[in-house]
Amino acid sequence: MESLRSDDPGHEPVLAAEVDALCAPKTGECAVDLTAGRGGHACLLAARIGPAGTLALVDLDPENLAFAADRVRLERRRCDQEPPRILTFRGSFVDAPHRLEREGIRADVVLADLGYASVHVDDPARGFSLQVDGPLDMRYDAAAGSTRPTAADLVARLPESELADVIFHLGEEPYARRIARKIAAARACAPITRTSELARLVLDAYGARAKTSRMHPATRTFMALRIAVNEELDALDALLALIRRGAVDPVGWLAPGARIGIIAFHSLEDRRVKRSFAGLVKEGLATALTRKPVQAGEEERRRNPRSRSARLRVIRLRQDGVARSSDRTG
Repeated sequence: MESLRSDDPGHEPVLAAEVDALCAPKTGECAVDLTAGRGGHACLLAARIGPAGTLALVDLDPENLAFAADRVRLERRRCDQEPPRILTFRGSFVDAPHRLEREGIRADVVLADLGYASVHVDDPARGFSLQVDGPLDMRYDAAAGSTRPTAADLVARLPESELADVIFHLGEEPYARRIARKIAAARACAPITRTSELARLVLDAYGARAKTSRMHPATRTFMALRIAVNEELDALDALLALIRRGAVDPVGWLAPGARIGIIAFHSLEDRRVKRSFAGLVKEGLATALTRKPVQAGEEERRRNPRSRSARLRVIRLRQDGVARSSDRTG
């Protein structure tokens, strides 16, 4: 365990100070990190809730989940402190509320960082990187022997029009039709199984426009496929519905006054969070702790480029934990 490197910049959590200030975890509370990743935010939460607290860690990737739990324990020992009680739940964060309820736990702080872990991009075998060649995979839970279709499967199976829709709607890629046409023509000759192959096809579809693109032309296409493979927006919609259920249920998985923070990295996610949180505030079920999404300052952006697109929104549920009868919608 001593081989863990908590000072690795790839493990730096985004908006750490802002999460700490707005979610305000307190001694003895229960904090839930729905996207444990490599444990950056988990360590922050553990330090605040202390040995008397409970820390629930959730992640699709079993390797990340184990790493995060070990990192929390190691960092607490380095500070001559006992870690909080740690629970680990492998799977989608959508399952976490039901599992917490089965454990008899109510969350005081809930955090979801919707960005992917840097380790996924750093490992070419995971198929997330468009800069380094690897298998066209993109499954967060690949290490667990997932049966989820890979990005290569989607590229091979989706009709051209559906593939274009995925790239356009999930990647907000203006040249989606052109890219899908190029992919369809290429796969008719041979399967597209490598990240480098897909990146090259997108470059070809861009043509001369690639020279003027501010980002790698394949960035949006890769993002769209990653979202589709892992069903990220469906999972987020389900989570937001569960947060609403917790807000109106006096004995549900969320404690009265629970603070809930979600960090989004693109507009498709952030719009959903904004609408859901605004609805809870309008109904009197929560208070907005962020008037607009909180973004990283210039220093953090320089230190951690991943933080540039991060957007944090935080709400606090009603303190009394009692829902009006008109708020109960099933």
